[in-house]
Amino acid sequence: MNKDQVKGVGEQIKGKVNEAVGKATDNPARELKGDLQQGAGKVQKAYGDAKEDAKDNAKRSH
Repeated sequence: MNKDQVKGVGEQIKGKVNEAVGKATDNPARELKGDLQQGAGKVQKAYGDAKEDAKDNAKRSH
């Protein structure tokens, strides 16, 4: 795993927590923040996954 994958998963977790707290406290702004964090985390993890795939493919082609 690379740092983008780790940070992406961490951001997804923070987003889930914020979303749950927002729902529990009836705070739509916090719930939205959680949704956005989860989306950003997914994008960052996907970027990290692509970097890992590229690195693995480069190793295989040599």
